[in-house]
Amino acid sequence: MKDLLLKVNKPARYSGGEYNTPSMNKPDALKVCLCFPDVYEVGMSNLGIKILYHMLNEQPDIRCERCFAPWPDMGGLLREEKLPLSSLETKTPLKGFDIVGFSVQYELCYTNLLYMLELAGIPFYSAERGEEYPLIVSGGPCALNCEPIAPFFDLFMIGDGEESLMAVCKLYEQCRAEGKSKREYLEQAARIEGVYVPAFVDVSYREDGRIQGFDVKYPIRRAVVRDLDAAYFPTAQIVPNVEAVHDRGTVELFRGCSRGCRFCQACFTYRPIRERKPDTIVRQCKDIILQTGYGDIGMSSLSTGDYPYLKQVVREMKPFAEKHRVNLSLPSMRADSFQDEFAFLAKKSSLTFAPEAGTQRLRDVINKNITEADIESCLTAAFQLGYSTVKLYFMLGLPTETDEDVLGIAEIVEKCKRLFREHRTNKKELRISVSASTFVPKPFTPFQWEPQDTRENLARKQQLLIGALRQRGVSFAWSDYFTAYLEAVFARGDRRLADTVVRAYRKGCMFDGWTEYFREDLWREAIAESGVDTELYTGRHGFDDVLPWDYFDSRISKKYLRRECELAYRGEVTPDCRKGCRGCGANADGLCEVANALKSKAGAEPGTEAGPAEGRTAEENGSC
Repeated sequence: MKDLLLKVNKPARYSGGEYNTPSMNKPDALKVCLCFPDVYEVGMSNLGIKILYHMLNEQPDIRCERCFAPWPDMGGLLREEKLPLSSLETKTPLKGFDIVGFSVQYELCYTNLLYMLELAGIPFYSAERGEEYPLIVSGGPCALNCEPIAPFFDLFMIGDGEESLMAVCKLYEQCRAEGKSKREYLEQAARIEGVYVPAFVDVSYREDGRIQGFDVKYPIRRAVVRDLDAAYFPTAQIVPNVEAVHDRGTVELFRGCSRGCRFCQACFTYRPIRERKPDTIVRQCKDIILQTGYGDIGMSSLSTGDYPYLKQVVREMKPFAEKHRVNLSLPSMRADSFQDEFAFLAKKSSLTFAPEAGTQRLRDVINKNITEADIESCLTAAFQLGYSTVKLYFMLGLPTETDEDVLGIAEIVEKCKRLFREHRTNKKELRISVSASTFVPKPFTPFQWEPQDTRENLARKQQLLIGALRQRGVSFAWSDYFTAYLEAVFARGDRRLADTVVRAYRKGCMFDGWTEYFREDLWREAIAESGVDTELYTGRHGFDDVLPWDYFDSRISKKYLRRECELAYRGEVTPDCRKGCRGCGANADGLCEVANALKSKAGAEPGTEAGPAEGRTAEENGSC
């Protein structure tokens, strides 16, 4: 292995031995390998991997290691030398582990799953793997609709992984001690909350190719960590050997989101809202600084500015951070939560701001809940603080979008330039970077029934913007259509697509999220040869259609999502959950801290009183 490191780019990706690596001296332990189907620098930026890795290694009877997708140069050498893909820590081949778990973060890494399995000498399909192979499991955001890759895995963990992964591992130890088969183990594992065993769900189809229904042997419900403040969180986090994409220590302020942006899958699938206490956050920040040596600490959540104790945390951390010469940083702030108190934290080389849509009408459709006044106040504050570079993020192809909405993006750019002239505090020139990605309808959102815009229509809209934004100091970038199309196919696809993934990989597709390796021609060939009708996945769904992910309980009411979709077409907004419970169903077990706080304040059951703009009961909203 050492000889190979001299022949590849960034050999530190494969060397292991990072600072804060736990002891691997557990000879009789359950052996688990956490795999990430992308390169080391991307995987080591993922907080979820760090949490699960350190959590398992703190167990006296579990040894957890890591493996990342080798870059093609290393992958080629492993094939040439006939060496199996192995773990970083002890160089153990993946076939030598008891459990191999993949964190699947995005649809364009599906071929990399097969790439890693093939390098490890492990058959792709679960049905082809006997008792001699490790248990192959998966989790992460793509587990929410894992059907396109379901035939490759023995089980999936859907939702928060801290408790379900530990339960999966402990049950494996028990079944192994009792001499039970893999099938017997899976029968018991399927009863764990958040665990989905594809072999125990059968799908039937209609003549037109759409899904008729499911035969579900065991009920499946998204797992949720009940008390985030008490949940495991590592502070002596492993420090990468090479600079990671997000090279900093990270603390998680809360899970869930109260905003309700109708295009955002994470907003709905990380509910209910659970917060960490401010003293917990401060302690974790200080411990990370002392135990890792990071020069930056990021305070992260889906909408960080909504954390109610953010000012308190910032005030308490600032002296400690200054003493240790550490930067406190926030992710890009919403326009309506960008305040002078936080701006110095967010301030880097540029202001990042995501209006998502060019007009107030379309922002109301997607429930972005920011106004023209919010945009103006945000930009004004930024320019008064000395910002001269602004990055603006939008989406094209949103439901109900018109040319007026598209050209509204250029109007925001003009507004940005005007405000800069009025409020600039330095002699720097204004630079504006505009990015327009393609909207992809995702499961468990109010737009899960919506079609994806066509290539021709999106190309026309992009040309409109190219003409409107051809100005000095303004750059414009847009996403490739086919990658967004492929993402939509797999985001809303079913298990019949597994054959398409295999065919694409066999043709040479891998690292599809990397522009230099993405091959549209090969993917088109694979789709044609597998005979799938992609219109089933990218076209419009009816409200009464059976969707590929309808076999399990996401904790968000489908009736609620439908009502939100109907409100979108009426251009009506749904206010922030923190201003009134919307009855989405996430608090069915009383776990939503925001809903419970509202209940305590009002002395009523959460969801029985609608928010200020609607006058609807929770039952009408679709509460579970």
